[in-house]
Amino acid sequence: MTVTREKVLEALGGIDLPDGGTLVSRDLVRALVVEDGAVRFVIESESPEMARKLAAVRQAAEAAVAALDGVVRVSVALTAHGPAAKPKGPPPTLKLGRHPTSQPDKQAIPGVTHIVAIGSGKGGVGKSTVASNLAVALARQGVRVGLLDADIYGPSQPRMMGVDRRPASPDGKKIIPLQAHGVTMISIGLMLKPDDAVIWRGPMLMGALQQLLTQVEWGQLDVLIVDMPPGTGDIQLTLCSKFEVRGAIVVSTPQDVALLDARKALRAFQTLKTPVLGLIENMSTFICPKCGHEEHIFGDGGVRQEAKKQGLPFLGDLPLSVEVRLAGDGGIPVAATDSPVAQAYHRIAANLIGSL
Repeated sequence: MTVTREKVLEALGGIDLPDGGTLVSRDLVRALVVEDGAVRFVIESESPEMARKLAAVRQAAEAAVAALDGVVRVSVALTAHGPAAKPKGPPPTLKLGRHPTSQPDKQAIPGVTHIVAIGSGKGGVGKSTVASNLAVALARQGVRVGLLDADIYGPSQPRMMGVDRRPASPDGKKIIPLQAHGVTMISIGLMLKPDDAVIWRGPMLMGALQQLLTQVEWGQLDVLIVDMPPGTGDIQLTLCSKFEVRGAIVVSTPQDVALLDARKALRAFQTLKTPVLGLIENMSTFICPKCGHEEHIFGDGGVRQEAKKQGLPFLGDLPLSVEVRLAGDGGIPVAATDSPVAQAYHRIAANLIGSL
């Protein structure tokens, strides 16, 4: 029997909450994906305090769904979104995309210990997927971590992190970030309609990045992961020249064409005097889920060899996995689950902690 979304919601409707109601009646089920017998969803509690009380509810929900006919795998993430501040009177206007303000020296972000940029020389190498999963993996290892989606033209972190609420701005100046999977995150994509396009010149981009860094109430963070746009443009120049960046990580696939552009990203960070903390090889290998055959679709070990050639740390390799893609599309990064695929991200997170 094929499991359906309706059947899953029916099962979750029978899970009672400690303070009344059910998961469905209280509308706490988010990012529900049902595909080929695999079920993934997020239980989004109303506050961090409530999330701590819902561990047993999460287990009960997982067991209830796993008992349904046709379910072969269940993945449940528990996250908390603090209640949005409700200012009195009409909502204030928060305008992003101004020209940058001048600052004489490199600026630190109050409360943030390390800023780490995740970059790539070209698009399509999985940089944003690595950024979201690395942030979640760091959070699961006890690191206080933030995630800034700095890809202004193509923000994807809201979808990958399963967040669709507009951030609050009680005074029209400070922005209250959202919480997802233990990560404090912000993206310009949360402030736009899903199909809206950002059509800005360079100064507007630079000003928007400056606002997202300095006007967000980040709180106390050990690491702020900045998901950069591909290439070596205005965003990279602004971040590395105007802010105290602890270092950069360059993501690439193993093939020669991708490595050509990865070298340009390395040179850009070096020119901007930003230390390169290491390289990550994404889509390193593909293992057929049906027969188990392993294939190096994009080549074998190219990034590892490049790291050795450049005298830089190699932080690890990541597989090309359908599970990673489904998890990102469903708003539950695979690093937030107990999947074996998640272990690769946790190893890289441990390596990054060591380098910091």
